[in-house]
Amino acid sequence: VQLQAFGGGLVQAGDSLRLSCTASGYTFSRHNMAWFRQGPGKEREFVAAITWRGLTTDYADSVKGRFTISRDNAKSTVYLQINSLEPEDTAVYYCAAGGGSDFPRIDRYIYWGQGTQVTVSS
Repeated sequence: VQLQAFGGGLVQAGDSLRLSCTASGYTFSRHNMAWFRQGPGKEREFVAAITWRGLTTDYADSVKGRFTISRDNAKSTVYLQINSLEPEDTAVYYCAAGGGSDFPRIDRYIYWGQGTQVTVSS
């Protein structure tokens, strides 16, 4: 099983980014997908999730209205569109695959990517 996240980088406040995470080695279309992030000196936190068919999404309050999660099951890829980036969004962003409906629960996710760094300068 492999989850490869990419698309991070060094950007300025107000910019946009699209993160991608491509999966292999398991049935992508049968698993919910999520993005988490871990900022400097912080715990890993939930950002967004999407159900296996893409019909339901969920977001952390801190990102609602700025982040959009989507998926393409034909490409085994989940995306995170990030708009109006803020310095507080600086973190390593991880994609994760798992089941269950309690999306923010980190222990629900069984496969994890290696993370992609997003750094936002003010």
